[in-house]
Amino acid sequence: MAIERLTQAALSAAAQIPFYDPANGSDARASITALATLLAELIGVSQLQVTQYAAPNATGFTVLVAPATPGASVWLLLTPLAGYAAGTLTLPAVAAAQHGQELLVTTTQSVTTLTVSGNGATVNGAPTTLAANGFFRMKFDAVLDAWYRAG
Repeated sequence: MAIERLTQAALSAAAQIPFYDPANGSDARASITALATLLAELIGVSQLQVTQYAAPNATGFTVLVAPATPGASVWLLLTPLAGYAAGTLTLPAVAAAQHGQELLVTTTQSVTTLTVSGNGATVNGAPTTLAANGFFRMKFDAVLDAWYRAG
């Protein structure tokens, strides 16, 4: 059948696409969601983002960034009870980090001296202080085992 004869429809996550399956030597079908997941894995992009909450209540706090799904990108909502003199953010262990994984940190209060620990990875460009309502983004590179500031 010519493609012009097919009914036109909007794509959805459940839409099916045909493909040749070399493992079985036959034609098969898969959802757009399955295709998107496979492409993300092949190019090393983590599409999963989780939100992590932390509400430090004293200066000298430490927050471990720990996504429930290893390699997931994290939006860390830091809501200290007040502005603090010091705090540490410990990134996911280098063995669990995945290429392209991101960390977005936002804070409602200031942290005068901020330490970002790579947990086995090198950290490049992390801020050393955070203003109230400040933010920054880090991205992991698996080739160099390093986190880089990306915003």
